[in-house]
Amino acid sequence: MTAEALSRPSGDAAPAPKTAAPVVTGIGVTAPNGLGTRAWWSAVLDGRSGIGPLTRFDAASYPAKLAGEVPDFDPAAHIPGRLLPQTDHMTRLALTAAEEALGDAGVDPADLPDFGGGVVTAASAGGFEFGQRELEALWSKGGQFVSAYQSFAWFYAVNTGQISIRNGLRGPSGVLVTEQAGGLDAIAQARRQVRKGVRLVVTGGVDSSLCPWGWTAHLAGGELSPGEDPGRAYRPFSADADGHVVGEGGALLVLEDGTAARERGAHRYGTIAGYASTFDPGPGTPGAPRLRDAAALSLRDAGVEPGDVDVV
Repeated sequence: MTAEALSRPSGDAAPAPKTAAPVVTGIGVTAPNGLGTRAWWSAVLDGRSGIGPLTRFDAASYPAKLAGEVPDFDPAAHIPGRLLPQTDHMTRLALTAAEEALGDAGVDPADLPDFGGGVVTAASAGGFEFGQRELEALWSKGGQFVSAYQSFAWFYAVNTGQISIRNGLRGPSGVLVTEQAGGLDAIAQARRQVRKGVRLVVTGGVDSSLCPWGWTAHLAGGELSPGEDPGRAYRPFSADADGHVVGEGGALLVLEDGTAARERGAHRYGTIAGYASTFDPGPGTPGAPRLRDAAALSLRDAGVEPGDVDVV
């Protein structure tokens, strides 16, 4: 379980804290209910879902047929042509989100000190679609037909690497191979790097595994909803919930040293004030869930009391 405390400043004119905690200055989103932060947030406010029938491959013969696909995404409109042959769909989404986040933050990576900017992302699957295509070529045609880019396009760390190369972010970087809370854990790792002196870190998580290979892996877990009504397939708080629906996309943030952000007059969405993570006992083993502990530890890290929190 992961919990994170996010405090909002009252405005750019607010008194500077004695120690400037890392702040969020940029946001980039590629989501099934909106490509780009503005479209996504509008859909959230209107309660518009991004769930629909799978179109990235023919899912008619599979027991689960619904997913959340990022709409209206034309890679060629966002990614340089030279990168298209070497990137998986997941990485193209990540590069698009990173470009939006850096633009939103008003940051030109070329203006950063050497090694002053890094990248920390989370991934659960890697470039599954790219990997499936190249393995099919290997099995059906032979090794000489496999792209040289397969050596890295499938890899869990590829988003971090491609974002770093594309934007010249040569500072401390990394990838967390996790799922579910991976994006929060990546932000926590980015916060550690900023606290160590890194000026700026692009961080978050973007994933996509909507291909037969990835779909088979999801189905193997036995937890996908078999529902075919997009409005009722995913009901996490309902007594008749019957599983989850796989989506793609994600969000990337620009996490920046608070003092540096203030000095350049950057807009600050909020401060990453506290973080903690815990582990639940394994299924069928004794012990209580530890979500409460994660929340308490996060509050302690932020130096706030439960009554100081406005939104959970």
